[in-house]
Amino acid sequence: MKEYCDTSKLSVRKISKSVAKDVIVKNHYSHLWTKVSYSLGLYIEDDSHQFFDASDKLIGVICYGDPIGRLSGQSLSPLLDRTEVLELVRVFVFDDYGSNIESWFLGQSFKWLKKNAPQIKGLISYSDPKEGHAGTIYQATNWLYQGQGAFQAAPTYALRLEEDGDWMHSRTVFAKYGSHNLEHLKKKIGHTFWRKEEPEKHRYLYLLCGKKDKKKIMNTLIHKPKPYPKDAYQFYPEIQKIEVESKERFYE
Repeated sequence: MKEYCDTSKLSVRKISKSVAKDVIVKNHYSHLWTKVSYSLGLYIEDDSHQFFDASDKLIGVICYGDPIGRLSGQSLSPLLDRTEVLELVRVFVFDDYGSNIESWFLGQSFKWLKKNAPQIKGLISYSDPKEGHAGTIYQATNWLYQGQGAFQAAPTYALRLEEDGDWMHSRTVFAKYGSHNLEHLKKKIGHTFWRKEEPEKHRYLYLLCGKKDKKKIMNTLIHKPKPYPKDAYQFYPEIQKIEVESKERFYE
């Protein structure tokens, strides 16, 4: 049976990026910080100390940042400029505070942005199938689903150096070897390895603007809304075995 949080004890307010970074790096599944424009904290009244005055306890963080790409707004609609769009880059709430708390927090962040950043008309966010995410929180808060795979310039690949070894994320591959080019990787690695295409991210859109602007933008969306995905994985990538001859052969 689901337990819902008493939202009357919750509050949302702006927090410093340093506080947000500390929470995200320590607790978010990525353990990575990124460029952030607005960071909001979720607080709950903490009355566990009956002999002291109640105080607020930070139990969640939401971060919004500028989307990557000069044409990020126009990739949604020709009516949107990149300065009118933010990306939801991080959201984290500690466990055991109720099943509705993330949705409530997200909704309150919309209200905060409408009041404090009125120039923002749209929000985008991505859910990563590699992490088993289909975007449940976005579906629960009525975001528009725009699909999967139309927003990535080229396929990315994870690889492993042993048949039963751990998979190396594409970002790590590039950092380690300097390229994703297959022939380059063969020369750098020098022995047989395995790779698989990484599932492309799901993209969601939420419009913050008023009804009149919303209607115009909806009519000019480049990627029309699609039914929500129910399975995080749209396909199970085939694992490719890349046979590599000895290093000496490449440097003859």
